[in-house]
Amino acid sequence: MELLIKIIPSLVLGSMLFFSIAIAPKIFTVLPNEEAGKFVRSIFPTYYMYNGLQYLLLTILLFYTGQNGNTLYLSCLILFFFILSNYILMPQINKSRDIDNQKKFKLLHFLSVVINFLIIVSSVILILLIN
Repeated sequence: MELLIKIIPSLVLGSMLFFSIAIAPKIFTVLPNEEAGKFVRSIFPTYYMYNGLQYLLLTILLFYTGQNGNTLYLSCLILFFFILSNYILMPQINKSRDIDNQKKFKLLHFLSVVINFLIIVSSVILILLIN
């Protein structure tokens, strides 16, 4: 269990950085903008679900092993951000894009970028706390 606790945040961090730095920009250079947008839009629910489930497992493991301090709280916060992004923010982003409300879309998209950044920073802090 201790090994999983150490590995999970690193796996999530690595997958998030790889997607943000390599995959998403490449999609927009290979595909036309409209098709790239549709493709990325179809990936995000899986992205949030995959990473969120890993953090759910991490949170359960931290609780089960009695780590009730900052590591557990930070894991819960990151899990909350994944749930917020997948079930509240992304549907609103998609809706604003569908009805062509660019102002709302840009604001919500910016918020999603900030949340992703916070998850990345929080994951780094969590890795340092665990190790």
